[in-house]
Amino acid sequence: MQNRSMKMLGVSAALVLGLTACSGGGAGSDGGDGGSDAAPEDMTVGVAMPTQTYERWVNDGASVEEGLEELGYTADLQFANDDIPTQQQQIDQMITQEVDALIIASIDGSALTSQLDAAAAADIPVISYDRLLTNSENVDFYVTFDNFAVGQNQANALLYGLGVLDENFEPADDAPEETLNVELFAGSLDDNNARFFWDGAMDVLEPYIEDETITVPSGQTTIEQAATQRWEQETAQERMENLLTSTYSGGEELDGVLAPADPLSRGIIQALRSDGLGDTIEDGLPIVTGQDAEIASVSLIADGVQHSTIFKDTRLLAEQAVNAADTFLNGEEPEANDTESYDNGSAVIPSYLLPVEMILEDNYEEILVDSEFYTEEQVESGQL
Repeated sequence: MQNRSMKMLGVSAALVLGLTACSGGGAGSDGGDGGSDAAPEDMTVGVAMPTQTYERWVNDGASVEEGLEELGYTADLQFANDDIPTQQQQIDQMITQEVDALIIASIDGSALTSQLDAAAAADIPVISYDRLLTNSENVDFYVTFDNFAVGQNQANALLYGLGVLDENFEPADDAPEETLNVELFAGSLDDNNARFFWDGAMDVLEPYIEDETITVPSGQTTIEQAATQRWEQETAQERMENLLTSTYSGGEELDGVLAPADPLSRGIIQALRSDGLGDTIEDGLPIVTGQDAEIASVSLIADGVQHSTIFKDTRLLAEQAVNAADTFLNGEEPEANDTESYDNGSAVIPSYLLPVEMILEDNYEEILVDSEFYTEEQVESGQL
């Protein structure tokens, strides 16, 4: 298998356009504090992250903080422990303390309208980080990954693991003749990205459901039925346990599970293992997808337990967020490569989309270890 054929499929052509952004209508649209002669050493950037319970958000926060400090800025990094009032208070305090820019990864993208209004009134540019801030025109820029492509990759990984597609993601010559049973999981409905992941996955899966290559025996095929509040591992595990009891207790075979994030994947795998469906894929464990390339899940992939994950290099995401903040604070506007896709309900937000890569057992070393994202020792132990 060619390892690089496992890379992201269907990345938007907008990734290479390098279009100059129009402002989203927020504080940065008229230059903000960036028009001053203040040096980076005299400016502070507020960084609001949703939680420390997900490995990736800890890494994101650290990378953004490091990037800002390398440019001379002070970073006010706050984690909200998945509590919306806490995040609201943290951002209110940042605005009161007159930060010069805000980088916000929200818990609920629709819950910060008053904070965004206050930021605009104070002429503070706002950068939405990975999760889109919604229902406000006071968002200046959005940095994220191609989230529709994330969902497409998850679906293709599932079909590849099931043997429906070959290593080039074309119909496999030796595809199973029988209909395969899968179950679908989605993310948290208060996270705008969850819908992009779902829509991308269903864009790929629906034709296979319609021609009965695969079926969803539970009948739970809407995002509302498949949603996992706050992306909680325990919630996903409980739902998988309930599905096994309600749908598969009569001997029906489960072949695969679409899981949109690694903590959910691990909860699902725990439920499958506890039900006696195998310890590894080789001995019968259903195919389970994932996202974020968390070290615990990469270790499971290396051991043949979890089938796949989607790698979103958050080092690059942090770099784009830092670059956007620095550009605003220098009185200019950052470049966008997508000015159409991300309508937040009040404005279309100029965005910078980053590519993603599919991680499988036979390419994790090349993509993750060789790039020094992880060491081989970390993969072996499943710990950082």
